[in-house]
Amino acid sequence: MRQQAPRSRLAAKIDRALATALSGDPRVLIDAKAAELLADGAPVAEVITAAMERAGMALAAQLTVTQTFRRSGLETDLLDSLVSPDPAVRIAGARLCGALRLPNAVPWLADMLDDPEPAVREAAVRALGRAGGQRAVDALMARAGRLPTYRVAIGLAQAASDIDFEALLRDGGDVKTTVTVLMACGLRGDALRTPLLVRMAQDRKCDTDIRVAACRALAMIGDPAGADALRLLGTDPDSDVQKAAVRARMRISAAMRKRVS
Repeated sequence: MRQQAPRSRLAAKIDRALATALSGDPRVLIDAKAAELLADGAPVAEVITAAMERAGMALAAQLTVTQTFRRSGLETDLLDSLVSPDPAVRIAGARLCGALRLPNAVPWLADMLDDPEPAVREAAVRALGRAGGQRAVDALMARAGRLPTYRVAIGLAQAASDIDFEALLRDGGDVKTTVTVLMACGLRGDALRTPLLVRMAQDRKCDTDIRVAACRALAMIGDPAGADALRLLGTDPDSDVQKAAVRARMRISAAMRKRVS
């Protein structure tokens, strides 16, 4: 469960406005300046994200949220915040643009992955994860070798589609990049990738780190179909793969018992 930022007065006002817009009122405007939103970035981003989640998979409803901010004349200033000389403003801008899933923000967020401030880079990764889409995935993958693996994996788990994951795993790449994609698959709980992950875990031509990461991803997914394959890997010549397979199988078995009880 995502830890929510404390609700501010401004965030509460925006939450009410977005709820009204989503109910079908096309006249709603956000009665706030971009500077106010940026000063209250975290709580405002949370209510925007919550509104997007209420919209679910309905693209028209998600577009209603974005258009409410655009119609209120806020989009340009929010995009401009991504190149502010103040790191705090860049972070707030990334949070808001990511929550709004603004397509025009993606190139700027991609550039922010090279920002000298670690906190700005982390905010950009999170924002790209929330924005989603092919350009966000490409930006994350282009920096996968230079950014912390766990952080890119979290962003990728949010941003990538099932088709993206299939392509990324089949196309291959260097070891660190492939490990990152495998971790993202696990975090996503992508059971559709189980057969491919099993083949990667069993492939003795693969680098040990990749095989171990495939085992860990299978454990995170928890698909019972992966348990038998992991049992066979318990006697693998590679001791690291052995250990990873045993731990993964134990985790899947524990999850299965919990579901039954």
